[in-house]
Amino acid sequence: MKHIHLLGATGSIGSQTLEIIRHYPDRFRLVTLSFHQNMAKGIDIIREFQPQYVSVGSKDIAEALRPLFPHIQIEYGINSLVQAAAYDNTSKEETIVVTAVVGSAGLLPTLEAIRKGYTIALANKETLVTAGELIMKEADQHQVKILPVDSEHSAIFQALHAGRKQEVRRLILTASGGALRDCSREELEGVTVEMALNHPNWKMGAKITIDSATMMNKGFEVIEAHHLFQVPYERIDVVIHRESIIHSMVEYFDHSVIAQLGTPDMRIPIQYALTYPERWPVHQSDPIDFLTIGSLRFEPVDFTRYPLLNYAYEAGRMGGTMPVVLNSSNDVAVRLFLEGKITFLEIEKIVYHALEQHTLIKDPDLQTILSLDRDLKAKISQEYER
Repeated sequence: MKHIHLLGATGSIGSQTLEIIRHYPDRFRLVTLSFHQNMAKGIDIIREFQPQYVSVGSKDIAEALRPLFPHIQIEYGINSLVQAAAYDNTSKEETIVVTAVVGSAGLLPTLEAIRKGYTIALANKETLVTAGELIMKEADQHQVKILPVDSEHSAIFQALHAGRKQEVRRLILTASGGALRDCSREELEGVTVEMALNHPNWKMGAKITIDSATMMNKGFEVIEAHHLFQVPYERIDVVIHRESIIHSMVEYFDHSVIAQLGTPDMRIPIQYALTYPERWPVHQSDPIDFLTIGSLRFEPVDFTRYPLLNYAYEAGRMGGTMPVVLNSSNDVAVRLFLEGKITFLEIEKIVYHALEQHTLIKDPDLQTILSLDRDLKAKISQEYER
């Protein structure tokens, strides 16, 4: 029996994690969960899984839930999210913290869970993007496994089992190109929210789907891969792969390329993170039919078409607080776009100006990272919400 702490239970990753737990009730126990605002869905989850601790986004939601579940501890705010991650487990069973919250809110809970010695199933990109050096140092110090949930990083993690670290020539991340991959720069001028959310291959949350359309999502993954696998940026490549069947590849020095293939089903990498090092059947998931697929295509990435990917490489190479600025400015810009307050192409303009105006801090501590994230988001929001 593995104990699961699920941060972001009502989102896409959270919902699919619950599906896996549901199919293996004798192997997984949901001990804590968090959700932000979706109270109706949250109530259903609490009733079904009966966790010991629940973190919610506001005092009103907490007060509404407590009479319904008097036997469950229900709290709200960032401190409760940290508690949901680092909740004391008195049993000797392995505890896995699934970090599926969106944004920088996942940083502090992940850090505290690592300090408790819990295994991290990482689905929150911003944790490694903004504080990769801190997180990996803490994980090493506490001998904690960080298991990637992203399909790309899960693919690399699996492909790395084919050789030794010193034998790796490069990592190759694959990218679908997102909902707008066939649009020219000129056509992007009139892109609507609905168009950008229409991903051709994956069903994901709104934020990550927009990031896929701008390719910022892939930029974050490059930075994550650098920290997770300790590979320099010049040896991390990105290629467009429209079918999303090859999820990523590792090339070794003998020019052997090991690829991990699978249908576009996030339950596969989620379950592998939960069951590692074992593999269990994924319920209601179809195997690959190569005859139906027919062919797999690869295209180079046009960095002028996707400037945010280029910004991510540059921010990653500079290090320090630059990835924090990259993430924070993009976070606000995507929200403004989803709210109809800016155009699609203004996302990259906001990120560019934030990076240009920032003075690099080389070795930021946790408080510097959190303060910069908060202050920059507030500044950009004020500029565009007047």
